[in-house]
Amino acid sequence: MFGEKLKKFRKANKLGQVELAKIMNVANGTISMWESGQRTPDIDTIRSLAKLFHISINELIDDENPARIPVLGKIP
Repeated sequence: MFGEKLKKFRKANKLGQVELAKIMNVANGTISMWESGQRTPDIDTIRSLAKLFHISINELIDDENPARIPVLGKIP
């Protein structure tokens, strides 16, 4: 599930929801809604998230593809 993978990537990179919201230029509660499955970001946002975490879009959204979680250190 997208939300679970997003949460794993965010936590592995030591980002809080508020920090990721600032990076993605979205409201603070948006990340929580994505992670809980209440909302799904548009494809451009998914592309930006994948780029941010240095992964493919498929790694972020494909339920059949196990998440490879790169830990990149602190993301600017």
